[in-house]
Amino acid sequence: MSREQNGGLCQIASPVGGGRREIVIRSFSGAKSFPGEDIDLEDGKVAKDREKISRCYRPVKIHNQALLSGLAYCISSCSMILVNKFVLSGYDFNAGISLMLYQNLVSVIIVSALSLFGVISTEPLTWKLIKVWLPVNVIFVGMLITSIFSLKNINVAMVTVLKNVTNVITALGETYLFQKHHGNTVWAALFLMIISAISGGITDLSFHAVGYTWQIVNCFLTASYSVIFIFGLTLRRVMDTAKQVTKSGNLNEFSMVLLNNSLSLPLGILLVFAFDEVDYLSKTPLLRMPMFWLVMTLSGFLGLAISFTTMWFLHQTGATTYSLVGSLNKIPLSFAGIILFKVPITLENFFSILFGLLAGVIFTKAKMRERSQS
Repeated sequence: MSREQNGGLCQIASPVGGGRREIVIRSFSGAKSFPGEDIDLEDGKVAKDREKISRCYRPVKIHNQALLSGLAYCISSCSMILVNKFVLSGYDFNAGISLMLYQNLVSVIIVSALSLFGVISTEPLTWKLIKVWLPVNVIFVGMLITSIFSLKNINVAMVTVLKNVTNVITALGETYLFQKHHGNTVWAALFLMIISAISGGITDLSFHAVGYTWQIVNCFLTASYSVIFIFGLTLRRVMDTAKQVTKSGNLNEFSMVLLNNSLSLPLGILLVFAFDEVDYLSKTPLLRMPMFWLVMTLSGFLGLAISFTTMWFLHQTGATTYSLVGSLNKIPLSFAGIILFKVPITLENFFSILFGLLAGVIFTKAKMRERSQS
């Protein structure tokens, strides 16, 4: 995660690009040398050849990496939700846990392959590391599954608005459990989020009680992860313990992606049987359609792309810019979901959604101001 001291390209900015740059450097270092004292350089031919080789093997610098990484993050995150919605609602696929399981399997295969070819470095999975990280992974799997179940029954715009409830629960947990104080602007934004969620649900023509229930459960799981693990320092202790049981004494982001997705596989298989998805999978004709498998695999690639682009964007900018872009990104995502899936919507519901999205932006800016003051 280090940047070259001479102001060169960021090594983590593009894992594949970084590997290519390394190959370029190795190739150039192994190129044929031209010792000047042994060759007649009167016609300057050798000097020209050397200059030509250096131009050929010079690494290409990517300008405006902050903008490029931000666009990559926005596109991958929006595409992931829209593709998932297409699989669940467009194909009417009723095995959400199996979808999560396949996506995580794709991620494990890709990260393992990149690690095998030396493009990225990951820590080997050991029993000590697995036992330390398993409690975190249980919440991770719960967040993924409840998110998929809610997306199956709720339109994309209302999902993004209801996710604001997570901020409300997190703020309340911070205040009452850890005595953290928030400014009036933060509480005003949270109040607007609650109003928009309630009014959005009341005016939602496609209201689905089961979908709303799963989304509320998802909000509590996400908030508990934020409050209990981050502010309760449990995650910090888990991270410190995990680093101690690794060979290198470090646990980078790629290792955490591999660890989370690998541990989710056996747990996902158990849940597939627990929710009786095996019977559905044996009967559905969707698994005999090559196009369906292509879309499923694309969703797995996009899930991993979110992890990579998030790391890239955070490294190029920072947590503040990342939070603001994430809240702004919900606006085009919501309207894209309404248009692409032809969601029936009233004027009241439209303004409720817009109200909630703007409240999310206000909340993010207020939190940024709090962070800068502290």
